[in-house]
Amino acid sequence: MAKLERANFGTRLGVILATAGSAVGLGNVWRFPYMAGENGGAVFIIIYVVCVLLLGIPCMVSEFIVGRHGQCNTARAYMKLSGGSPWAVIGYMGVLTGFLITGYYAVVSGWCLQYVWASLIGHLQGDPAYFKTYFAELSGDPVKPVLWTVIILTITYLIIEHGVRDGIERASKMLMPTLFVLLLVIVGASCMLPNAERGVEFLFKPDFTKVTSDVFLGALGQSFYSLSIAMGCLCTYASYFSKYTDLTKSASQIAVIDCMVAILAGLMIFPAAFSVGVNPDSGPSLIFITLPNVFQQAFASMPVVGYVISLLFFVLLSLAALTSLMSLHEVSTAFFQEELFITRRKAAVIVTVATSVIGAFCSLSLGAVDGLSLFGRSLFDWFDFVTGQIFLPIVGFLTCIFIGWVIPHKTVRDEFTNWGTLRGRFFHLYIFLVKYICPLAILLIFLHQFGLLK
Repeated sequence: MAKLERANFGTRLGVILATAGSAVGLGNVWRFPYMAGENGGAVFIIIYVVCVLLLGIPCMVSEFIVGRHGQCNTARAYMKLSGGSPWAVIGYMGVLTGFLITGYYAVVSGWCLQYVWASLIGHLQGDPAYFKTYFAELSGDPVKPVLWTVIILTITYLIIEHGVRDGIERASKMLMPTLFVLLLVIVGASCMLPNAERGVEFLFKPDFTKVTSDVFLGALGQSFYSLSIAMGCLCTYASYFSKYTDLTKSASQIAVIDCMVAILAGLMIFPAAFSVGVNPDSGPSLIFITLPNVFQQAFASMPVVGYVISLLFFVLLSLAALTSLMSLHEVSTAFFQEELFITRRKAAVIVTVATSVIGAFCSLSLGAVDGLSLFGRSLFDWFDFVTGQIFLPIVGFLTCIFIGWVIPHKTVRDEFTNWGTLRGRFFHLYIFLVKYICPLAILLIFLHQFGLLK
């Protein structure tokens, strides 16, 4: 069988926007604000930014090196770079992780679409108790969440089936600028509310007495979560990079975009929350229960503005979810296409159908169907736990060991410097971080989340 020419991103802008879209998702717009709210605001942000710069970027570059060197799906890329040794299992774990995350992540993404629809038809109105009841009824409904899960996966399929340039890159060039514009509009509206300065102060005036090991490790974990590290996404996208792409520069630009979106998400949420006296540490319920009520109260004197802001917010959430779903879907699509020797369309159909089934069961496990739980956890919670707290740290840790200790440094340097055409002034720092600091940091996260490190 003749070898097909590998697709590539067409422009440098396409590389940055597509890969940034992989990193910028619900982790930034949903998880980051409530993590910052629970962990002291400004001090959490400072530690988070430091973690992204010193740990996130080296891990991103490592995945870029594997992906571009392999020029194939994540599993085969690790196989090729390892020479067929047992280290190739890292790639298969990455693909499996991305595949499983796609299924349950689509459920949360579907909730975002439901909230867009509910906003459009005027259902998101009422007192705080109403919003809590609304979300409980939605997540426990046997039909609506499953329907929205299938819808957003179908939208993702329609993008992925068109390939790298006409699908992923074109969609990223439309979705990412739109996401930024929506962010800025909502940030502007939020920061003009009465007492909004308290929310701004919470985000930018650090209180270092709040620094604890929990805050530090929480910021460290969030930096890995929000950058899509160890999910196969970065490695897969890097396989579409050209040999001229500056991996370090690209990783740095993506990290800056990631931090900007996370901080803007905080500016979007906390000024409005403080304006109406809502506690910033509302936790995971912040987005779907607390914020609809916050926007309604904050713009009570201008109900039309409140309606528009609420609608735009959930459109923003949906776009953020979609950009991440694209990269997660592509991990498995590329794997099935290349390992089964089938067309991209057939591979995308397999992934869409399979993850729709996973998503449906995860959704139904939240209350619509009895028996979809084990040891007190729903199927949804098990997928989240196994992928987020076990697979991601293990894949990230092994990737650092693989690049830092197993692969010849000359091979790593060639990719890092684009075969000597770049100076590579930070190469030794990069190797030091990947060999020692990053594995240690990931190990600390892993031990801390199981209560083994206090």
